[in-house]
Amino acid sequence: MSTLNLTLLTDLYEMTMMQGYFKNQNTDVVVFDAFYRNNPCDGGYAICAGLEQVIDYIENLHFDEDDISYLRSLKIFDEDFLTYLSNFKFSGDIYAVPEGSLIFPREPLVKVVAPIMEAQLVETAILNIVNHQSLIATKAARVCYAAQGDGVMEFGLRRAQGPDSGTYGARAAIIGGCKGTSNVLAGQIFHVPVLGTHAHSWIMSFPDEYTAFKKYAELYPNACILLVDTYDTLKSGIPNAIKVFTEMRESGIPLTYYGIRMDSGDLAYLSKKVRKMLDAAGFPDAVISASNDLDEYLIESLKLQGATITSWGVGTNLITSKDNPAFGGVYKLAAVKAADGTFIPKIKLSENIEKVTNPGNKTFYRIYDKETGKIKADLICLEDETFDTSEDMKLFDPNAPWKKTCLPGGSYTMREMLVPVIKKGKTVYTSPSVMEIQAICNKEKETIWDETKRFVNPQEIYVDLSQKLYDMKTELLNKMSSH
Repeated sequence: MSTLNLTLLTDLYEMTMMQGYFKNQNTDVVVFDAFYRNNPCDGGYAICAGLEQVIDYIENLHFDEDDISYLRSLKIFDEDFLTYLSNFKFSGDIYAVPEGSLIFPREPLVKVVAPIMEAQLVETAILNIVNHQSLIATKAARVCYAAQGDGVMEFGLRRAQGPDSGTYGARAAIIGGCKGTSNVLAGQIFHVPVLGTHAHSWIMSFPDEYTAFKKYAELYPNACILLVDTYDTLKSGIPNAIKVFTEMRESGIPLTYYGIRMDSGDLAYLSKKVRKMLDAAGFPDAVISASNDLDEYLIESLKLQGATITSWGVGTNLITSKDNPAFGGVYKLAAVKAADGTFIPKIKLSENIEKVTNPGNKTFYRIYDKETGKIKADLICLEDETFDTSEDMKLFDPNAPWKKTCLPGGSYTMREMLVPVIKKGKTVYTSPSVMEIQAICNKEKETIWDETKRFVNPQEIYVDLSQKLYDMKTELLNKMSSH
C-alpha cells in the first residue's frame, strides 16, 4: 500500500483543467481550502485524520512512464502537456490541522498554496484521504464516548469496503480512541495494538465446548477470552468457562487477563446474569466483552439498561460509519496571488447559504477559556491578522452578526490551528506515531464539554469570522450581487 504510486488517484476533470491552464499559460499561485460543512452523524464535532497519508502522497507525486502512456492512450492530452507532466513535481506549500485535533464546520483543514496546475491536481487525493480517515476517527470517538472508559476494539475488516478502507480505517479508529484492532496488517504498518479471541468455528471444531475452551486456555493463558454463545450462553457457555477458569487457578496459572465474549442475544439481560454467575464462582475480575452489530447508540442504551459489559468489539458500524458513510469535505479556491504578492480573494456564491465560501488567504485560531481550558470558539481570519490576548475580544455569529459576545482580556488563550506541512515542495513536518496521535486526540476531547459530545442535539462550538474577514466577504457578496 505504502509504495503504490497514487498520482493518477484523481478525477479526470482535474487533468483536463490542468491541460487548460497549461495551454493558457496560467501559472498563477492560488489558495485552495479543504473544509467540510456539517459534522458527521449530526454530532457536535469531528476528528481530523489522514495527514500522514497526505504527506506521503505529496512526497511521491510524479508521473512515471506507465502513467504518461496511459494518459496518451486516452487521446485527449497533447504531447507538450504530457512532456510537462513527465517532469512534474509539487513545488507549493501546504498547511494543515494536526491529526487528532477536534475540528468544526467551515474551517480550513488543509490549505494548499501552489501554482494552479499543482493545486488542482492534488484536490481529489487530499479529499479522499482526509474525508475517509476523519469520518472513521470521528465515529470511533463517538463509540468510545458511549463506552464511558471501557475498552473498545475495532474489528470490522471483513465488512470494510476493501483493503484500504479496512486498514486506514483501523488507523483512524485507533486515533479516535479504540484500544486496538483485529487487523494484523494495520498493526504491522502503523505499530498499533492488535487484539482478538476466537470464532464459533473454534468451538465447533472440537467434540464439545469444554474441550474447546480448555485447549484455548492452554494456548493463551494470559489472554483467555472465551466465546460463550455457540450453543447456549447461560446453560453451557458460562458453566464451561467457569470450569476452565477454576482449573487454571487450581493449577497455579495466574489469571492476568481472562473472561468471556458474547456475540448474540439480549446483551443487557445476559451480561447481568453472566456477571452474577462469574462473581458467585469467585471470578469478579473476569472481563465481560460483547460484540453483535454494536454502535454508539446501542452501547449507550446498554449502559442505561445496566449492562455489565466492560469491553466492546465494534465492527461493521464503525469501520463503515454505517449511518453516515461520507464525510462531505470539499476543496474550494479562496484566493489568487497578484503580481505584487498580495492575495486577491475569491468567493463561491450559492443560493444555499452554507455553500457560500469564505474568501482570502486564511488561517484560524482556537480560543480557550483560561480558567477551564475548554474551547470558547474558533476564529477564522486572514493570515496576516494578529491578536493580543490581553485585550478584550469581541466575537459575533457571521450568519447572525447581531449575536455578539465579549471575552475579557486575560481570560482566554489562542492557538493557531494550521501548521506548515510542506514548504516549497519539501516536507517540514514530522508526523507523530498513531498512538501518539491517539494521546493528542484524547487530550483534545477534554477541551469540549459533554454537552457537545452528546448524540442528540449537541451544543454547537461556534466558528466565527474575524471582523476583517467578515467585511471582506460582505464586500465581495455585495459586489457580486450588484452585477
